[in-house]
Amino acid sequence: MMSKNNYMTADGVAKLQERLEYLQNVRRQEVAERIKSAIALGDLSENSEYEDAKNEQAFLEGEIASIQQTLKNVQIIEEDVSNDDEVALGKTVTLIHSGTKAERVYTVVGAEEADLFSNKISNESPVGAAILGHKVGDKVKINTPNGEIFYTIKAISRD
Repeated sequence: MMSKNNYMTADGVAKLQERLEYLQNVRRQEVAERIKSAIALGDLSENSEYEDAKNEQAFLEGEIASIQQTLKNVQIIEEDVSNDDEVALGKTVTLIHSGTKAERVYTVVGAEEADLFSNKISNESPVGAAILGHKVGDKVKINTPNGEIFYTIKAISRD
């Protein structure tokens, strides 16, 4: 089975590695202490503390494995200085909605780093996929579950 590349910025990779270190070095120890304390309470067959701690441990190990898999297949978004006029991963794009004239500013990132509250959209999202490769002034049609939306690319920058 081939794994897909996880496109991320260098900053996103650093944050993910930081999270992994925290989970492995701090949270694992905390959960192990919870399990140890629960075992000390006695009869494990009716010990809800023990059961809860074991469930937390399983969830934690799943998250650690998921982050490790992501990092194993990570491809850092390289800054392409030769092509600053085209929308690509890592670029910040200002879009103007054709109907309302409202401006939206997004940074196009890989799916692992997407965070709409921080205006980071995935290259796999409808908007991200539609604007990739376009230039300032291009009108772009975006197919959404609610129908077509049209945007004009106002600006592209590297932030």
